[in-house]
Amino acid sequence: MSVTISPISDSLTQFFAQKNYSKVMVLVDNHTKKHCYLLLKGFLPSHKVITIKAGEHYKNLETCQQIWEEMTKNKLDRHALLINLGGGVIGDMGGFCAATYKRGIDFIQIPTTLLSQVDASVGGKLGIDFQGFKNHIGVFTLPKTVLIDDVFLKTLPQNEIRSGFAEIIKHCLIRDKSKWNEIKTVDLENQNLADLIQHSVKIKQQVVEEDPTEKGLRKILNFGHTLGHAIETFYLDKGKDRLLHGEAIAAGMIAEAYISFTKKLIDESTLLQIEEFIFAVYGIVKIRKEDMEDIVKLTLQDKKNIGNVVKASLLDGIGSCQYDVAINKSEMIKALNYYSGY
Repeated sequence: MSVTISPISDSLTQFFAQKNYSKVMVLVDNHTKKHCYLLLKGFLPSHKVITIKAGEHYKNLETCQQIWEEMTKNKLDRHALLINLGGGVIGDMGGFCAATYKRGIDFIQIPTTLLSQVDASVGGKLGIDFQGFKNHIGVFTLPKTVLIDDVFLKTLPQNEIRSGFAEIIKHCLIRDKSKWNEIKTVDLENQNLADLIQHSVKIKQQVVEEDPTEKGLRKILNFGHTLGHAIETFYLDKGKDRLLHGEAIAAGMIAEAYISFTKKLIDESTLLQIEEFIFAVYGIVKIRKEDMEDIVKLTLQDKKNIGNVVKASLLDGIGSCQYDVAINKSEMIKALNYYSGY
């Protein structure tokens, strides 16, 4: 899996010096069209641009149909290239559309958010949401390359930086105790993001190369995501209460760290240092008691499950994680209560 972390002018020029595509299309949303496209337009060969609406709400089959129609109208053949310029939604959906159009054309990921740079763009997981479930329809297909340039982070509001930072925290908690000890003493505003992007990409590459289709080890990358995805999904249509991905995963990591503690996989001091740091960065999402059952029901559609048994990835120490650990409704309700301070 090729990942290049360098100025986009250099990496794009080098990429196209070695490739000759029949046609090139760039997929953007209305935000990346305005803020990011001009940063690379001059380094692209002749190309067309597809613009879609920004946001998780549009990560669905209807938008895919719009993308496929544009690809068809512009007569892309199997020797064409799709460039996905954006965050996780663009990368997941654009990659999915490329992987399925004419049974698959080449695509590259140019992630523009911290979240997509440290996590979503690396590893070949592609997909869309369906009937309210995140990434319910999708495939595993690796891009030709991932081109990362932290210049795009300058286009982001602080809440998007904060969202992406949750995946950096996760990578440290599941795989690197020394890096966790380093980041937990530094405020978000003073973190060395360039270094942390390199660190997260290296961890994810190592895990994905060992287990590309998530049959085993790759499941550790889902720590915080069983309950985190359920929380994110529950609040997706709640207007001003809607959460960014990283905000929901932050809540999920505290809740799942609590379950790790109740299963005696980590001690209380470990739980407390995790929640202290995450609460300091993200604050708390006040989950109403009457909503907890509905949130827990959403975990029944989690892709790690076996039959009706919810399987989670839980910490068994800082820098270490177990996968395929069965958790039940009662444990999840207690964890949500603990997180919410009830």
